[in-house]
This record gives sequence, structure tokens and C-alpha cells, in this order.
Amino acid sequence: MSDTRYLDWPFLEPHHRALAADLETWATRHLANAAHDDVDSACRTLVRQLGHGGWLTHAVAGRAHGGAAEAIDTRAICLIRETLARHDALADFAFAMQGLGSGAISLQGTPSQRERYLTRVAAGEAIAAFALSEPDAGSDVAAMQCTAIVDADGATLDGEKTWISNGGIADFYVVFARTGEAPGSRGISCFIVDADTAGLEIAERIDVIAPHPLARLRFTACRVPLSARIGAAGEGFKVAMRTLDVFRTSVAAAALGLARRALDEALQRTTTRTMFGGKLSDLQLTQATLAQMATTIDSAALLTYRAAWMGDHGEIVTREAAMAKLFATEGAQQVIDSAVQLLGGLGVRRGNPVEQLYREVRSLRIYEGASEVQQLVIARDLLRAHAAGH
Repeated sequence: MSDTRYLDWPFLEPHHRALAADLETWATRHLANAAHDDVDSACRTLVRQLGHGGWLTHAVAGRAHGGAAEAIDTRAICLIRETLARHDALADFAFAMQGLGSGAISLQGTPSQRERYLTRVAAGEAIAAFALSEPDAGSDVAAMQCTAIVDADGATLDGEKTWISNGGIADFYVVFARTGEAPGSRGISCFIVDADTAGLEIAERIDVIAPHPLARLRFTACRVPLSARIGAAGEGFKVAMRTLDVFRTSVAAAALGLARRALDEALQRTTTRTMFGGKLSDLQLTQATLAQMATTIDSAALLTYRAAWMGDHGEIVTREAAMAKLFATEGAQQVIDSAVQLLGGLGVRRGNPVEQLYREVRSLRIYEGASEVQQLVIARDLLRAHAAGH
């Protein structure tokens, strides 16, 4: 059982602690023996389970549309992702993508968009996806080439998106495309595209080291009505960044969950493994490694829940969220690598929890802004504040 004393930190409120306890009970009961042989089927099942359990209500905003609150509670999102990741990384993925995929609708969707999509997302009846990245436009969003030609009746999308989580199983995609109102990032708009829309095809399914539903999408004269646009024309970049600012902190929380599980596995193994006439945990080098793992986890948790607390209190958290994601994901990689080393041969045996964690954690340092991008975000915000005399 992981150390839960962080739940008593002042960043969290009583209802957050109750949420964490309830989810821990639910996850222990429902995720212990989850089958992942068929990843698409497993994700669909997990979305339904999370919906039936009531957890997806926290992934959307607005009580009238199935949300747990009028606004997204970032601390609740973080606690849910941390807990799910500790139990089952694919369950965390399923939850996170429901939130990220529908986040733009929660933040800036029209009442009819919220009614049509958020209600089903919260119930686990519709799977959402966030389509921003392209073959030549990942970290550099302004290099986007997918276009949407807008006329009086709607928009016609042409181009590709890639590395799209839930690609191939989603019921709808929130798609960002260049509409040309201004150069660079100021000429991008955001549209909801239902999966069965003519002109949208799954061009390729993508396999990665930790299996998740991923795909490359192709749009060919894909026609959507103007009512499918989220936000104003040319403001798609702002919509994307607002969405990522909310959910980027939760990537740090997912990393925390993976790291906590790795520490649990390392403690279990080192305190039971006989070596040199004692236990592996009796060796000073082992103790030093465990100490570093625990310190990294607590440091990451402080950054993560600070950013979540600030966001929930209406503060701009661009720098703080970037710090949390950078430190937590890089730290989780180190913690899990240490766990593999402590477990020795078992740590690299296929199917061992630590081996699975080693594969799962790697992508967190890339998606929703690679570590190098987070460093740029932090430095630029720091320099802006310095120039302004703050």
C-alpha cells in the first residue's frame, strides 16, 4: 500500500480525500485482474466501467451535462489519474483521454455541443479524442498544415493528424485545423468531427512500446457544419492551450502514480529478498536508492498539487504546470529505472509490474509537451516575469 500522507497536505480539501479513498476501493475491486490482450476492447470496457462508477463525471464540466461540478476540479483530476495509474496505466489512459478529448467542449463549447457530447462522455457512452499533432507539427503547433476551408454552410477539412490517442475507437475527434485568419498560431480553428463523418479515415494504426489505441487520421474533403466549431474562428490555438493547461498538470499526477507503484514493488522485493545473510533492504546502497526514490516522489507531488491548487484558485499556471510535468515525468522515469535495478532479473521479465511500468512511463516525457518544450515554457515565462519587474 502506497504512502498516503500526502492526502493530508493543505493543497487538498476533505472532499478530495474522500474521493481518493472511494476510488482506491473501487480500483482495488475492478482493476486487479483487468485483461489487456485486446487493447481496443480493453479501453472500451474501461471507459464503460469508469462511466458506470461515476469517475468520468470529474472529466467534464457542468452539472447539467453530467459533470461533477460546474468547472473542472484539477485536484480531483490529478488524484484520479494518480490512483488509476498506480493500479492500471491503461485505466489512467482511458480516463485521461475522456477529459482531454472533451476538454475543449467543457471549456468553450456551446450549450448544444455540451449537451450532445459531454453527457455521453461522462456516462462512458462515447469515447473522445484530441487531434492536434501532425506528422510535421507536434511540439511546433504553428507549423500545422491540416486545413479547414470555411464557407457559409460549414467547413471542409483536408490533411492528416497523427499520434492521436483513441484513434480508431473514438466516437468523435476534437480537431484543430488551419483556417487562415492570421499567420502562425493565430489562424487555427477547432472543430468536432464525428467518427462516422464522410472523408475521415483511419489511415494507420500505430503500435508503441506500451500498447494504447493510437492512429494516424486522414481528412479528405471532410465536411462539417459550422455548428461543429468550438470557439471563435482563428482561436483554435487558444482553445488547445487552455485545454492543455488544465490537463498537463494531470500528466504529472499520472507519473506520480506510476512512480509510487514502482516504489511499492521495490519495497516489497527488497524487504523479502535474501542476500548476503540478510535482506536486500539491509544494504546501505539499497537504502540510499530507496531514499532517493521516495524523495523524488514527494518533490514531484509537491510541484503537482501546488500547480493543481493554483489552477483551481483561478491562477495562470503555465509555468507551474510545466514544472510539475517536467519534474514528475523525468523523476518517475528515474524511480522506475531504480526499481528495475533493485529487482534485478525480475525487473526485466515480461509481465512483471515493474517491467510494465518501465514501458508505460516513457511516453509521459513526450506527450502533451516533451520535457524539452517544458523547459522552454518555464524559461520563457521566467524571463517574461523578469522583464516585467516581477
